[in-house]
Amino acid sequence: MVETSYIPKDLEEALRLRKETGAKPIAGGTDLMVAHRRGTGVVPKFPWPVMIVSQLAVFKGIRLEDGEVSIGAGCTCHEIEVSELVPWPVRMAASLMGAQSLRNLATIGGNVCNASPKADLPVPLLMLDARLELASVSGIRQISLNDFLVGPKKTALRDDELLMRVIIPAVNPAFTYLWYRKIGTRRANAISKLSLCAAITIDTEGMVTDFRSASGAAGPRIARNRMVEEMLIGIPITDIEERLPAFLDAYDGILAPQAMPEYRRSSTRRMLEHFLRTAVTRPAHGIIE
Repeated sequence: MVETSYIPKDLEEALRLRKETGAKPIAGGTDLMVAHRRGTGVVPKFPWPVMIVSQLAVFKGIRLEDGEVSIGAGCTCHEIEVSELVPWPVRMAASLMGAQSLRNLATIGGNVCNASPKADLPVPLLMLDARLELASVSGIRQISLNDFLVGPKKTALRDDELLMRVIIPAVNPAFTYLWYRKIGTRRANAISKLSLCAAITIDTEGMVTDFRSASGAAGPRIARNRMVEEMLIGIPITDIEERLPAFLDAYDGILAPQAMPEYRRSSTRRMLEHFLRTAVTRPAHGIIE
């Protein structure tokens, strides 16, 4: 059973409780309830006090602010997948995150703070250079998602802080092609065995001006390496084929899968190869299947 639980009436009380008691927030609880389950029909037992924050409006809402998309930490996966304000890769990742009943409960804040390398939403968020807004009684700070995710199940969240919102910067110009793929044991209700998000921008002269890719479940944390990405930036799109073997070898070096390493490396390689070769030959802009 829960030893101590709180239901704060507003953000001020929530931050005070966080500092004074160390209570951890629960909104959907889809990760924490499973992690601390004790058996069918038995109430989970948490090793620390908890506070319910799902009733606080301050953690909700998806807004466009100065060209950036702001997603409240308490927004559910369903709210994200149906919002036209949210970039397509994040909506797609949210739509594939378990069954509809889970997506109605699971929140972006919980998925990010759980810091699992297999988590769905952090993969496109990392590719999009998302940053997080954290609040405490001492004030508010922002941190990049890359710096926030320290390692498996480890984050840079301080003991007195709460995640308020996820901020996705504007991309200008917009990506020419986008890709997202999640591989699981079945199409629904599956934990990711591997995921990949990629995007490329090609200007009117046929030059690659931006390329990004992030891989989930491919190591102790989500894999992204800007030095490897830069191997494809600043070259004509027609040179992709020639550069592809060296790029794929370099990308392979940033993956560190502990389970099924050959499968995860070869699958990631094939997905990247498909995305880039399709980008070279496809005349229309948009999402690559």
